Amino acid sequence: MTTAKKNTTFALSIFVIGVFMSALDNGIISSALSTINYSFHVSEVAGSWGITLYTLGMAISTPIIGKLADNYGRKKLFLIEIALFVFGSLLVALSPNFTFFLVARLVQSFGGGGIFIIASSHILSTYPKKQQGKLLGILGSVNGIASIVGPNLGSLILNLTGKWHMLFMINLPIAIFVLISGIISIPETTNANDKKVDLKGLSYLTLAILSFMLAVTNVQSGSLLASLTSVTFILPLILSIIFIALLLNTEKNVKDHVDPFLPYNLLNNQRFVLTLLMGALSGMLIAIFVFIPSFVEQAYGISANNSGIYMSGIGLGSIFGAGIGGALVTKMGAPKSIVISGALSTLGFGLIALASPNPLTFILTSTVAGLGFGMLMGAPLSVLMSMIAGPKDSGVALGTLSVSRQIGLTIAPTIYAALVQQQMFNSSLAKNYPAKSIEQLYIKLQNIDNSSLRQHVLEIFHQSAKGAYQHLFFAAVIFSAIILICGAYLKKKAH
Repeated sequence: MTTAKKNTTFALSIFVIGVFMSALDNGIISSALSTINYSFHVSEVAGSWGITLYTLGMAISTPIIGKLADNYGRKKLFLIEIALFVFGSLLVALSPNFTFFLVARLVQSFGGGGIFIIASSHILSTYPKKQQGKLLGILGSVNGIASIVGPNLGSLILNLTGKWHMLFMINLPIAIFVLISGIISIPETTNANDKKVDLKGLSYLTLAILSFMLAVTNVQSGSLLASLTSVTFILPLILSIIFIALLLNTEKNVKDHVDPFLPYNLLNNQRFVLTLLMGALSGMLIAIFVFIPSFVEQAYGISANNSGIYMSGIGLGSIFGAGIGGALVTKMGAPKSIVISGALSTLGFGLIALASPNPLTFILTSTVAGLGFGMLMGAPLSVLMSMIAGPKDSGVALGTLSVSRQIGLTIAPTIYAALVQQQMFNSSLAKNYPAKSIEQLYIKLQNIDNSSLRQHVLEIFHQSAKGAYQHLFFAAVIFSAIILICGAYLKKKAH
């Protein structure tokens, strides 16, 4: 291997480590939410803002960082993002109160928002097309690995130290290594031009994302209809629509001396819009991870301590799927790869819903589903988006794609939880044993003194849970089928 090739490979590994560090964060914090809430003496609802603000910050900063990296240098912005992310992590770890903790999480999100996008842009601007699919697949698989490693690593650190603060200190040595190595080995790439930055377009896009995400975070799964008709949902949603209209008008009439933030030719491009839709749907499929431990616990009677093991099928499937997706893109192009992934995902989630009577069959069927949506995590959508946008606008286009995936990830848990809760609380069991949540109902049934009655009602509960979660997996079938249809349409348009 030549020195130049070694340097290029080492530079890519630095990007991969950076992506892994940022992707690990959400998984790690999920294992300590209850502990963090308890330490600050806040409720679960208030505590959820630690994740909500992080999501908001990621959604707002991602397309902005993508654009800035294209214009001012990917290496420069990558190192700034890493530094900002680790500074935010340090602030989180040292938080003296809950308000400080929330501000620190927002700072951390502004750093984490651009890391994956810059890494993707680096691959697309540095490597030949025949290698891009494979390398983007690796980046996607890193996200899959982090989703499995994160919760387990978080639990391990929490058990060893007893302090949630240490979960964020782990970022410091990784970031220091990435910063020093990045300064030495990463080459600078840019698509700079001498036009003025489109501050008006940037502002409208930021406000549109902020308003929409605020609307989404005000939706409550326990009272879905009531929250959808509330002022706290409708008002920010209307504001979001207004800002999107202003963005469209601004980008349509942008002056020649201004570099449009999100070019109108993209906003008016059917393939661009369909790719954003598929990005949002892929995020909704990834959100299934959140519900796997609860599903196996409530449907099969697996203990809470062992429920995480049953994420291995869907997790490993998504990791291998991301790698396979990259290879398929190189061989047969992005649209065909999307069709195959959509078909596998539709089949996998259909099998989970209809052919998973026990934990073993669930592991097998969930692996098929993981392979399917895992293929979308890295290469196909990113390559497709970069082809649509072209080299000049690939950064902001990939950033917008990442935002659409983040929106899907944010919306889906509320939809899934509402589907499951509606079915469970309509059952006779829930009516005979009133409870505020499915978890509370399950605990109440487990504490029944009469052993024969307890066994009988728990059997009914497990069957009811299988039926309730079946609706969640059917929703995933629909989302996967839409991805399949969109991919088939784009494949047809390509010929």
